[in-house]
Amino acid sequence: MTFTVWHIVGICAAVAIVVAVIASLRTRRQDIKKVAYMLDALEDGELNFRFQDKNKFNRTLNRIRTIFEKQRQAHEQDSWTKLIRVLTHEIMNTVSPIASLSDAMAKSVDEHGHSELDIKAGLETISDSSKNLIGFVQTYRQLSGVAKPIRKALDLKELIEGAIGLNSEFIASCDARCTYRPEEDDLMIYADEGQISQILINLIKNALQAGAKHIDISARLGQDDEVIIRIANDGDPIPESAQDQIFVPFYTTKKEGTGIGLSLARQIMRNHNGTIELVQSNAAQTVFELQFR
Repeated sequence: MTFTVWHIVGICAAVAIVVAVIASLRTRRQDIKKVAYMLDALEDGELNFRFQDKNKFNRTLNRIRTIFEKQRQAHEQDSWTKLIRVLTHEIMNTVSPIASLSDAMAKSVDEHGHSELDIKAGLETISDSSKNLIGFVQTYRQLSGVAKPIRKALDLKELIEGAIGLNSEFIASCDARCTYRPEEDDLMIYADEGQISQILINLIKNALQAGAKHIDISARLGQDDEVIIRIANDGDPIPESAQDQIFVPFYTTKKEGTGIGLSLARQIMRNHNGTIELVQSNAAQTVFELQFR
């Protein structure tokens, strides 16, 4: 068989195509690995990576990372602004009456040490306000000092039914009903029992304080085998204007309350590499979801 120039050209072209395809597939595999690495990093909240700007694809990935970094910085700044606003509001609400009452008491005392004001009652008011401020600061310390979770395998049915049991008297006094309905059998999570129980107890109490008569807790596996706990209740909905604020420390819509329950819950879930979100709150029902990955 005689090879002509065209045969040689065709063979060379075929080899070039094969080499190009192999190189393309190799590059594609590398690009897929880069995307997977980036997604893992973004999921863990780590943005201290950067790819070499040697091609358009790498530059695109770096641009995405920069966008996420700017969004995180803006979100953190917004969170700090909200926190400082709430802290300032709470402290001023306590300190202002103390300063005002102390000043009034000082001015009312004449040169003989007599006063038209009830000094004893005034001092008791100052003492109570000071204790409230101390309690507020201690609550802040509790929020900023969440212990590292001590994890172990937990049977979800036992955990949730235990939390319901601890709230049983409150549930009965509210003439309410709280039930657990697993959508799959033998669900388990690897978590800190005390911390997750605290979250569940707090969500049940919040529902009862909102006037709920039915609290339905369910659990299932998600698409990526994450365990999802869903807590739904028919109490008064969270005002729409407050739904973006409820996880901000010390923010509360209740007349009595510290405003750290949900922010503490979010911090605990983050320490478990999980999430807690308000997924619905309207006249029909309010729903929170906990996800354990």
